[in-house]
Amino acid sequence: MDNLNLHNHISGQFNAELAHIRTQVMSMGGLVEQQLTDAITAMLNQDSQQALRVIDGDKEVNLLEVSIDEACVRIIARRQPAAGDLRLIMAIIKTTSELERIGDVADKICRTALESFTQQHRPLIVSLESLGRHAIQMLHDVLDAFARMDIEDAIRIYHEDQKIDREYESIVRELMTYMMEDPRTIPNVLTALFCARSIERIGDRCQNICEFIFYFVKGHDFRHINGDEIERRLSGNDFVDNNY
Repeated sequence: MDNLNLHNHISGQFNAELAHIRTQVMSMGGLVEQQLTDAITAMLNQDSQQALRVIDGDKEVNLLEVSIDEACVRIIARRQPAAGDLRLIMAIIKTTSELERIGDVADKICRTALESFTQQHRPLIVSLESLGRHAIQMLHDVLDAFARMDIEDAIRIYHEDQKIDREYESIVRELMTYMMEDPRTIPNVLTALFCARSIERIGDRCQNICEFIFYFVKGHDFRHINGDEIERRLSGNDFVDNNY
């Protein structure tokens, strides 16, 4: 995040505080990405030991979220930031919340690794691998875009969620076919469906982080606006108001 076009404050301590918070966010993002990667691996290998390690590691993610939130509140109280500084802090608070929820998804995926899948039913979870890897890549890319507050990359990543949605819908159809052909697979299919839905939600979380990047760069709230309208507004020059 050192490349961000932020104000050079009179107070060197203020600069240090902002830099420290940005570093903490990237550390949290890296931890969540690793948690998610390990969770997918644990699910595919049905590795209960690795799954338990990931579940236990969720505590560290939660602690980081609390620590970052407290640091942001202290900055707001002491420095009374405005304009881009305030938008940055708000984007950080919202982003850490999304990262914490993605960490919860890793926890849910690991619960799947603890389920009993016979060799016959393993294709049910193998079908989730591609979706999981795609979600991990999207998370990695959005963290990189957030580090640089790169709005062009954020726009590209925002549209990646459409691919994840299509892949998820394909998996749902595949799993429903398993269930109809063999009712004995229903418990395992329901577990796999729950896991697939959790992974699909990662794409939505990454989209939210993209919107926080838009907010920081453009000074406008892009939530609850469809993709075409977002692109139209991003291409315009009717904002930023640097006094906000």
